[in-house]
Amino acid sequence: MTYRINHNVAALNSHRNVIANNNAMNKTLEKLSSGMKINRAADSPASLVISEQMRAQIAGLNQAIDNSETAVSLIQTTEANMAEINNLLVSIRQLAIHASNEGVNDEVMLAADQNEISNALETINRIANQAQFGTKRLLDGSRGASGSTTGENLEFVNASLASGDSREQGFDVKITQASTRAIVTGQVAITDELVKSGEKLTIIEDGKMATYVSNSDDTQATMIQNLQNEVNRNNLDITVSLDETGKIQANHNKFGSDFKFQVLSSTDGVMGDIGGEIKAVEAGLDIKGTINGESAIGKGQVLTGIKGAKCVDGLSIRYYGEGKEDLTQECTVADRFIEEGIDGQPPAEMEMPPDGISVGRVFVAQNSMRFHVGANQNQTVGISVMSAHPESLGRGIANASGYESLNDVDVTSFQGAQDTLALVDSAIDSITNARGDMGAFQKNTLESNLSNLRIQNENMVSSESVIRDVDMAKEMATFTRNQIMSQAATAMLAQANQLPQNVLSLLS
Repeated sequence: MTYRINHNVAALNSHRNVIANNNAMNKTLEKLSSGMKINRAADSPASLVISEQMRAQIAGLNQAIDNSETAVSLIQTTEANMAEINNLLVSIRQLAIHASNEGVNDEVMLAADQNEISNALETINRIANQAQFGTKRLLDGSRGASGSTTGENLEFVNASLASGDSREQGFDVKITQASTRAIVTGQVAITDELVKSGEKLTIIEDGKMATYVSNSDDTQATMIQNLQNEVNRNNLDITVSLDETGKIQANHNKFGSDFKFQVLSSTDGVMGDIGGEIKAVEAGLDIKGTINGESAIGKGQVLTGIKGAKCVDGLSIRYYGEGKEDLTQECTVADRFIEEGIDGQPPAEMEMPPDGISVGRVFVAQNSMRFHVGANQNQTVGISVMSAHPESLGRGIANASGYESLNDVDVTSFQGAQDTLALVDSAIDSITNARGDMGAFQKNTLESNLSNLRIQNENMVSSESVIRDVDMAKEMATFTRNQIMSQAATAMLAQANQLPQNVLSLLS
């Protein structure tokens, strides 16, 4: 055994252990007092990075939950206002039916009906102007994708959330094929002898049939009118008339390939080609064309940008042009064939240009509402809310009174009341469909997302807790050990400091 007095290695060793034990106990005290096992980056650099990223996600999820709940409140407010508009439209419809009761009503009653309708329309207009969520107006058209068009016979129909904004330059609309209706023209002109002989005419559409047999008291005009009455009575969507040469012409009132009908006549060529045999009338054509140079799907008179198309996804326009009456000569190939009796393929100079004919431009103002409902970038959803103003409802409905929108209706005449019903039905469809869209958006998008967000948040908090929160029981056991070790190390340091005194026994 050696004795040294210049360096007390045992004391140094004990001191080092005292410091180490004290540091360990301090860290344990810090963890116990904070409840966190990671209080600084040095505690666990990798775990700190992961937990901080999780904290960012948790904060984002919490805000997304708040965003979704606020969005649900906005949708509910919007739908509640639309529900009241729906009720008013039902009342207007009831008044229009009352006004159509021509055999009973007098001028005073009709005026009262019209006054009540006007008042209801003013209320609808007021609701559309005043429906708000905070300072944000909901039903004045500023919360959706609205549009306008330039060009004859071109009308904006709808735009989706994915449609681009073109309020400055507009999107060019080109037509390569105009929509047409199913139409048939007899080959034989109607004569008095044929009418008085008891000609039997039949039109069939979707299983519904209208038949009229002429009699000796009929004229050409009355025979056609009586056939039209039968068509109307059986709810066929067909118009019957005489052309300028005295031949019967029947055409479907709707455009496109979905609408067709059949005809039958007892005499060859009057309506059917062969007397007593049913002739199937060829269906009309759907519109074809492009919007902003992008592919579009045609259905009847409506052209809609395909899903995924840049800027025009979900954008719909209606083109009313039909045949040579509304398109340029280059667009009237089929009609010119008929007029000129040309068979086979058209000559090159009569073909439509491959890229179509420009018929106008559509200008879209994209103001659809977007909601951030996720914890990360671009996790958004949105919905477009239509304008509920009367002038925006019931548009594009053909009617004899010339009403362009619900704002124009007048029930003081029988025809006006009947046309009002058509526009009100269209308005009710528009409002109820919009309410349905909002209900589906609330239920399937927002509320479903809310449930998912809460589950995500719960799992993320649990995961972050595993990484960052301290196990108090385990840490208390560690603290007890460190406390004992610190006390023991302090005692041993005291003993080590006594060792050099043994040298004094050698000097005595």
